[in-house]
Amino acid sequence: QLVESGGGLVQAGGSLRLSCAASERIFSGRSFSSFAMGWFRQVPGKDREFVASITWNGGSTYYADSVKGRFTISRDNAKKMVYLQMNSLKPQDTAVYYCAAGNVATVLGARYDYWGQGTQVTVSS
Repeated sequence: QLVESGGGLVQAGGSLRLSCAASERIFSGRSFSSFAMGWFRQVPGKDREFVASITWNGGSTYYADSVKGRFTISRDNAKKMVYLQMNSLKPQDTAVYYCAAGNVATVLGARYDYWGQGTQVTVSS
């Protein structure tokens, strides 16, 4: 399974670091390091939104325009972890954040095969 952590309540301008821990068992024999990873977020009543993604080896990263320059995605394959460092947070960043694993570091949520349960991030003004 994928388990997110690190969410919480923060004031605007503050920072949070989300973590996503992967259990090897969910990958049907494939290693964690062979998967691209992504972060998405969703606000109730709205569509899920791409936030960031990273290739299997961390060589390439991609960001939504709304978070570019403020958020940083990274991974540690030895620890089977993915991180999302969020700086200069804004109230509009408030959402449930999900990590996901797939074959390609795409913005399309439908291309990811495995999802975590999510962690709530609330940014107060």
